[in-house]
Amino acid sequence: MPESATYSVSSEATGKRLDAWLATQLEGVSRSRVQTLLSQGSVVVDGKPGKASLKLRGGEVVEVHGEPVLPPLRAVAEAIPLDILYEDDDLSVVNKPAGMMVHAGSGATDDARNRGTLVNALLHHYRQLSSTGGELRPGIVHRLDKQTSGLIIIARNDAAHLKLAEMFSRRQMRKTYIALVHGSLKQDAGTINAAISRDAIRRTRMTTRRATGGRMAISHYEAVKRIDSKFGPFTLVRVRIETGRTHQIRVHMASIGHPVVGDTLYGAPAQIGVPAKNKRPSSGEDAIALDRNFLHAAELAFAHPRTGKLLELSASLPAELGHFLAKLEAKT
Repeated sequence: MPESATYSVSSEATGKRLDAWLATQLEGVSRSRVQTLLSQGSVVVDGKPGKASLKLRGGEVVEVHGEPVLPPLRAVAEAIPLDILYEDDDLSVVNKPAGMMVHAGSGATDDARNRGTLVNALLHHYRQLSSTGGELRPGIVHRLDKQTSGLIIIARNDAAHLKLAEMFSRRQMRKTYIALVHGSLKQDAGTINAAISRDAIRRTRMTTRRATGGRMAISHYEAVKRIDSKFGPFTLVRVRIETGRTHQIRVHMASIGHPVVGDTLYGAPAQIGVPAKNKRPSSGEDAIALDRNFLHAAELAFAHPRTGKLLELSASLPAELGHFLAKLEAKT
């Protein structure tokens, strides 16, 4: 919208609220943003500040000055249960469920982007968290994808946050994940050393295919179990990452032709059907699906930022992943 604009109210708008009418006049501006303009005094009606509830009569001159300025988003406390595996005055380690964002995102309405996150739960549970990450990310030193479950470290004060961040930067954190991938890995173990960058076309994806501009990423994997199911071959793998790039394990496993089960962003099917050659006339279940990624941050090992004591923590596979494995391995 332009920095300043003037509109005349036609007789057809008689009886309408100012905010509702103005939302139809400003292209690409929602009613909530119109209300923001009104609350910040940017709308003038016949020389006087406009109110959202003003009923129009027709013939008014409405001036709009500037653009809506949204207040900075701040995380709010919510009473959400937490699975805390370790805590002291410096840090805690939480077992995050799949489906929960670590912190709020930007670009949506306040309710949509600032509810149900791990940060909201932490603010309700703890009186104090580190402030290094800002008001939107208190306590957050590293992240897990929304549809990835498992262990995440929370800093309770700024000194611990800075030390933990340094340990991540120096690769002094041992992070191990469990993943189920499509297909049977050719090798029992291997290392993927491929730089990761933002996909130039699909901006929600990362890629290893860009020649320049990527950030170094290293993942070590080993096959834990090979599953020859009626739905096709799968491999349960342990992955230890040296770096913590966005979507690292998902991108790396897809880059070698073995996407993580459930990860439709990187090529996994939404539903896994029984291949025609494996079907029987009396077979019951011909397709299964997983509504999350089969990726779990299972183990963490690091030195306590204040005492130096080695902390080793683990979280077993969530029930939904165990049930999915059982379906794959069922013989009928």
